[in-house]
Amino acid sequence: MARSLMIQGTGSDVGKSLIVAGLARAYANRGLNVRPFKPQNMSNNAAVAIDNGEIGRAQALQARAARAPASAHMNPVLLKPQSQVGAQVVVHGKILGNARAKEFQAWKPELMGAVLASYERMRGEADLVLIEGAGSASEVNLRANDIANMGFARAADVPVVLVGDIDRGGVIAQIVGTKAVVDLDDATLIAGFIVNKFRGDASLFADGMRLIEERTGWPALGLVPFFAEAARLPAEDAMVLARREAPGEGRVTIAVPLLPHIANFDDLDPLKNEPDVRLVFVRRGEPLPIADLVLLPGSKATVADLATFRENGWDIDIVAHVRRNGRVFGICGGYQMLGRTIDDPQGIEGPPGRADGLGLIDIDTVLTGDKRLAEIFGLTIKDDVSFHGYEMHVGVTTGADTQRPVVRFDDGRVDGAASADGRVAGAYVHGLFADDRQRKALVASLGATASDFSYEGMIDDTLDALAKHLAAHIDLDRLLSLAR
Repeated sequence: MARSLMIQGTGSDVGKSLIVAGLARAYANRGLNVRPFKPQNMSNNAAVAIDNGEIGRAQALQARAARAPASAHMNPVLLKPQSQVGAQVVVHGKILGNARAKEFQAWKPELMGAVLASYERMRGEADLVLIEGAGSASEVNLRANDIANMGFARAADVPVVLVGDIDRGGVIAQIVGTKAVVDLDDATLIAGFIVNKFRGDASLFADGMRLIEERTGWPALGLVPFFAEAARLPAEDAMVLARREAPGEGRVTIAVPLLPHIANFDDLDPLKNEPDVRLVFVRRGEPLPIADLVLLPGSKATVADLATFRENGWDIDIVAHVRRNGRVFGICGGYQMLGRTIDDPQGIEGPPGRADGLGLIDIDTVLTGDKRLAEIFGLTIKDDVSFHGYEMHVGVTTGADTQRPVVRFDDGRVDGAASADGRVAGAYVHGLFADDRQRKALVASLGATASDFSYEGMIDDTLDALAKHLAAHIDLDRLLSLAR
């Protein structure tokens, strides 16, 4: 039976996901059979698992780091936010229902059974299970019925390593404060701490590490320098898109409006690595810039995001863009927005209702209860270029412009629609631009020169570099000895 170790954090975005991914690759490189596990996740950036369920993108990346097939049991409970106070609840890869935050708290006792069943399944497959907590270990206001952090660790009797983020400041208070507020029995599960994202001379923080040890009684397990290459890996939290970054100096501009419920936004990551592409994320309150292509990504609340699109005046901007002979491409929810209507009679993504789309292509979409989750292979019809991607959507789309489909799958099905002049198009396929063939074809069609880099190869190279980085600053043998 596998040994297990849980990585919890002092807060969100302290680097838990990347540390688990790096450790998974490091221990897999030693010949261990590793499985990642996250009892409960909250993210609209999801992936399709081998068992045709959906899991958080971070767990799919961790599975890849472990060189293991991604399974829905690696993330048994996934929350996909649809509003400020509510989310879709996915259990074992399938939609269970929608719940407001307060309602979900009442669901947790029953969900613990599903979580522990998945955990035992992962233990049965592995030598080592690396478990990632969610948010902060010190959220004692949510401790009752907790399934994500100390509640799970106590139920499964798993030792915990606490990670703090020095880059955001106050790391001593983060870790010492955690010891001050958590229950004594929970605190005894914490086997040590790691300080992450350090910049500068490590010797200057030696006293800080000792002070934390003295105040908490927990041993220091590592001071990990900032790993800049992490920006190459798919992110889980859409907050990273809101950070101001230079869009590059490429010859062609691709504009992406940032809507509140953007989903599967790692579709955009490969384009960031094209030197000839200037990828501009347009924030609310800003106009759509002059661009060669406007790209509408997926959405977890398509009708609500469509309303936000209009509130920002982007509906006017995108019509002007098309009149200037600009191109538009929509992915999944973005594809649905381009049509005439979106009908959600069952209230799958929000209150039941019907909304007018942008009317740029002649299609209508009805959101249905069945979700399509599948890995797919095929060809883009216009240029006969192969692709590998995945489907993750609800909705049936019909209309005259579906007679000009965008892709043909290997099983003979077609998907997508295009305007008569071909300048506006969309499809349900995710992951198109991670396929080097498709990305090169897109960049070339915009009049730029595509690079020769392998996106998937870059991901694996970065995971190897992350594993070496952690091995240089954490005693992996000691860490492994703490697992049980």
